[in-house]
Amino acid sequence: ARAFSLPLQRPADCGPARFFDASRLACGPCGAHQRQSGGGSSCVCEPGYRMVSSNGGSSVVCEKCPENMNGVTQDGWNCITCPKGLTSEGKCKCLDNELLVERSIDGILLREALCVHCNGSAPSFSASGVSGNRCVRCEQTFINVSKSCDCSSPNILAGGLCFSARESLPPKGLATVRFGQLGITLISEWFLKNLQSSAYACWLYSNLTACQALGNMCVMNMNSLSSSSTDACGLFQYIYINTARIGIAHSIPYWRHNLPWLYYGDQPGLASQVLEANHFPTIFSFKGTDEDLKLQFLAASFDAAGNFLKWQNLEGGILQLCPDTQTKLNAAYTFGTTYQQSCKISVSKILLDFANPVFYDLFLEYNDDNGQQYLWAVPVLNLNLQYSEMFVNQGSNMNNWLLTRRFFLVDALSGRENDLGKLPRVIRIASKITISIRLVSHTQRGAIYPPLITIAYTDVLVQNPETQTVMVSFSVNYEMNQSEAQIQTDITLGVLGGLAVLWSLLKTAGWKRRTGSSIIDLQTVFKFLLFYAGDLANVFFIITVGTGIYWLMFFKGQQFVSVFLPLPSQEETFVTYIACAFSLKALQFLQLLVSQLTVDIFFIDWERPKGKVLKAVEGEGVIKSTAAPVSIWRTYFIANEWNEIQTVRKINPLFQVLAVLFLLEVVGFSNLALMDSSSSLTRSSESYMAPWSRILRFGVSAALWLAIAFLQIIFFAVFYERFVEDKISQFVDLCCMSNISVFLLSHNCFGYYIHGRSVHGHADTNMEEMNMNLKREAENLCSQRGLLPNTDGQTFQISISRRMRLHYDRIHETLTRKRGPTRLLDSSANTFEQSTRAYNTMNKFLGSFIDHVHKEMDYIVKDKLLLERILNMEFMEPIEKSIFYNDEAQSFSDVLYYGNETTLLIFDILFFSIVDLASQSFVLAAILTYLQQEIFRFLRNILGQKNLVSKTLVDERFLI
Repeated sequence: ARAFSLPLQRPADCGPARFFDASRLACGPCGAHQRQSGGGSSCVCEPGYRMVSSNGGSSVVCEKCPENMNGVTQDGWNCITCPKGLTSEGKCKCLDNELLVERSIDGILLREALCVHCNGSAPSFSASGVSGNRCVRCEQTFINVSKSCDCSSPNILAGGLCFSARESLPPKGLATVRFGQLGITLISEWFLKNLQSSAYACWLYSNLTACQALGNMCVMNMNSLSSSSTDACGLFQYIYINTARIGIAHSIPYWRHNLPWLYYGDQPGLASQVLEANHFPTIFSFKGTDEDLKLQFLAASFDAAGNFLKWQNLEGGILQLCPDTQTKLNAAYTFGTTYQQSCKISVSKILLDFANPVFYDLFLEYNDDNGQQYLWAVPVLNLNLQYSEMFVNQGSNMNNWLLTRRFFLVDALSGRENDLGKLPRVIRIASKITISIRLVSHTQRGAIYPPLITIAYTDVLVQNPETQTVMVSFSVNYEMNQSEAQIQTDITLGVLGGLAVLWSLLKTAGWKRRTGSSIIDLQTVFKFLLFYAGDLANVFFIITVGTGIYWLMFFKGQQFVSVFLPLPSQEETFVTYIACAFSLKALQFLQLLVSQLTVDIFFIDWERPKGKVLKAVEGEGVIKSTAAPVSIWRTYFIANEWNEIQTVRKINPLFQVLAVLFLLEVVGFSNLALMDSSSSLTRSSESYMAPWSRILRFGVSAALWLAIAFLQIIFFAVFYERFVEDKISQFVDLCCMSNISVFLLSHNCFGYYIHGRSVHGHADTNMEEMNMNLKREAENLCSQRGLLPNTDGQTFQISISRRMRLHYDRIHETLTRKRGPTRLLDSSANTFEQSTRAYNTMNKFLGSFIDHVHKEMDYIVKDKLLLERILNMEFMEPIEKSIFYNDEAQSFSDVLYYGNETTLLIFDILFFSIVDLASQSFVLAAILTYLQQEIFRFLRNILGQKNLVSKTLVDERFLI
């Protein structure tokens, strides 16, 4: 690598006696009596020496001039006598208003240079031109003031113009520019040269260009308004106030003749009048012949010197500093399409592309009823507006805003302290530009208020332009007054929240009755809060889903514009509601899992021995006859089936997630969540994609979740469970065929009973007899399956008495003792025998209870009242007798996933939405939603199985 390396040298490194050799990219020595040229890429002769030959670079030959010719000609090739002295470069110089003449008119070199005086008197009025090689007519102000080309005292020379001291002139201006963000004030070279002359020319002569230049300097100083300051804005205000007699332009009171329109005025409340007193005289629509209506913005552009450049249409992207395709730039001005664009731009590119600032007056074009074209002035809210030299923000109160008109994108001119050819010390960039289109309240025909452009500038201290970057953004927002919608939402939340309190109180009262307790204690308060959390989550869910679907339908479906979507900043309350709904629903879901994992359950085996068997008595050497054992396999079979239906749902979760994702990402329903007026499901890859609306994303996804879930529930209820399989009903049938009843207690004194006693007396039989039994039952040759004679009711809600519960707990304590502290004292054999005896005791007790054996713990069977069914609570308290309520709806599924589909579905929707709102990715939300479903299903299965083993003594090894 070193074989091809070379040292880095720059022209600035060469010094005065060397030049930069471009052929070698290195410094080379200059010859005798030579020095580096101004560009640094060649050598020139030293003062007092003329060139004899030159081929560029160092191939220059110099020769000393004779003593009697002390100067060198301007081209450096000849020596000449200079009558009025030499410049630092050894060349002749002349006085002001004199021309240097070195050759006669035919090109013959003179021996002595001449200094020819320009005739500054009438009628010539000539002076030396900018190039210094010819006389031209001097500036008219010199002629007007002094009748010559001299601006001698007491006249005032400013910016190349001459003004009479006898005139009533504006005060002396300050050529300062304040950069409030950096906290520095600079003396601007541009202001120093042009401020005073522009103010004088504007004041004395109403010079149009000078007035525009003065206005531009005020805009560069951020429209600073200070009664005590005489900066650019102070001078502009002085002229504005003292030229009221001249009249106004276009009947606009803030637009003086000859002056640019910079302000709307500073009267309190004026901004609200400007922005909301009048409607824009055009009707906008989303559909029909006027679809994709364009906002025709036009900008009158001026350069810094005040010259009018041209009218420019914003669709060319003149306000967007970020590069983009023309299609996307045009989309920024399609009515109803929210546009956002942001990027980082290097300071070096800004200095290259915007060396000279351009100033804009923005208008919106429209046609009147006769087709005549008109322009509506677009006000500007400058967030950097300065008062009393302080950098302040005007705040969000419209009445405090001071609206302006003219603005710029980049100012790399006012921050120059010295030679205008060098880098500025500070540049000012419009880092955030927002055009706001505001809808008229209660409009039904697409009326809008005048647009507003809001600009925030960033001051950049230029240090290393190549590495410095600035973040800039441009956006077009569509706004409407959301206060009424927020009030309606608050009212709905208050009403539904109050109803949720009452509903939670009823639930708590029902829970107290089901637990058999009448004391309001801390547990009661905690339970009420849990109920209220779930109900309040439903309230938030209803409000958010309703809000999302409302905006989806009315924004996307409207023809004449009547609503605009809330802005991202206005969506915060909506997102907060979703977060609250998810948090509260998650709490309810966890409480549901805990309650399902702690239910008391027992399988009552009705099977009786068919005969006796002979059995040797261990240790006694005798043989006795004992009852034939009853098979445990039927109980294991029912336990397995119960274990399998614990997490059965009314919908297929995997299909639900895949269907929602398919509709969103493949079919294209996700495109409905874009902040534009289009309701198309397909978008071109080249077209502009508007930002996502979080409200619409939630509305679309929630609507699809609910629609697909509803269709699934209908399909399973109407077709699948009727013609394929109904796991819940099948379980009840299996209980009856297995001669097993299920006794469930979800609360202390409330639960469910599945009557599975076989009408055939036995279930432990062979295939032939089983088929015969099924045939007899199909032909109605046997009694019905119901608990009561001549009824089919097999499922019941049970409300048991406290006496029954105490007796159940005494047996149950023995049943689960092997997991208590006494396990350390008993041998495994004794523990097994105790558990077996406890199991048989519980089976015998519950069987005798169902058979009305215990008169002191008897029960009655009745139907629930309609109001009891609606409120899901019991009015009668089981004091003396327990109560069995007929339950054709098989509500024992309430202790399973199956009976809580609404809670599970809302939790899934909210989980999906929370992930999507956080990541803006439907795919990630679908994946994580399915994972959480599987995780909770796994936990519900594992822990539910352990509870089943603990409560029923079914061996875990037989649960598969």
